[in-house]
Amino acid sequence: MENVHESDFEQATIKLRDAKQEIQSFIVGQENVIDQMLWTIFSGGHALLEGLPGLGKTMLVRTISQVLDLSFSRIQFTPDLMPSDITGTMMIQPDDAGKQIFEFYKGPLFSNIVLADEINRATPKTQSALLEAMGEKTVTIMGDTKKMSDPFFVLATQNPIEMEGTYPLPEAQLDRFTSKILVSYPNKRDLKEIILRTTGIEQPVLEKVMTIQDVINIQLLVKQIIISEEILEMAVQVASATQPTDPDSPESVKKYVQYGCGPRGLQSIIALAKTRALISGRFHVSIGDLKTVAKPALRHRLLLNFEGEAMGISTDQLIEETIEKIQTKGVAK
Repeated sequence: MENVHESDFEQATIKLRDAKQEIQSFIVGQENVIDQMLWTIFSGGHALLEGLPGLGKTMLVRTISQVLDLSFSRIQFTPDLMPSDITGTMMIQPDDAGKQIFEFYKGPLFSNIVLADEINRATPKTQSALLEAMGEKTVTIMGDTKKMSDPFFVLATQNPIEMEGTYPLPEAQLDRFTSKILVSYPNKRDLKEIILRTTGIEQPVLEKVMTIQDVINIQLLVKQIIISEEILEMAVQVASATQPTDPDSPESVKKYVQYGCGPRGLQSIIALAKTRALISGRFHVSIGDLKTVAKPALRHRLLLNFEGEAMGISTDQLIEETIEKIQTKGVAK
């Protein structure tokens, strides 16, 4: 984007807040989840949603696509799902001259927002096709490379309790997700409101508050949000300290973590922090942004060792302790 003015950032902030408000007019509660979804989408990343069945994950993703005026497709992942079922396939069709030619038929992956429902039920072969789409924004069909829609987001869900018949996501694919978002059970007040909204006659009508071009423009604006050398250095230290071999890592990380986050984890922290700053109406990243986005950016990138798994150690707690130690170290300096 050329000739960007302060008013462009202000308009982007207004549109982002309007989008959040419109989503909340339909989705009850889950403000943190909505925030983290918006941070992820406008940072140009992909999100992994983890929560019990029936908590409205599919409805939330569909609502976001409507409010942002983005094309939406839902893929129910099952063990018998083949790569061509999601990417599309070449089919033989007669042309005008009566000759047989190959014609490409797009699969559901060719949408702006793709909901990969129960992603861990797909076989590794199908997951690898999704991995290429997430990482390269292309798919390869019979040696021919096809580009995905722009913008392109994968919002995947997985059930944290039912592991029978599942194929755990490999570390490489988990690392492709910018954030991992935990969808919690609603409180009693929200439950009551959900029932009133879903069992009554009147249904709220969603308004489109953005266009596809608005989404693309805001993604470009996010990249221009300023991050100071001090904040960047803190982010680097936090990411490095999730590695048990790092001298600055807390004792809990040294004891329970096998591998910490890599460079992509640090990229995710910065991208999410910049988006949060823009939504908050600021043109620079604060320490508060960094601390708030650290958990969704890193929780799926810490690989616990056997002792950590056996003890049921929370990666969120490890991230908190890491940030606290890095901050304390900075104060000590």
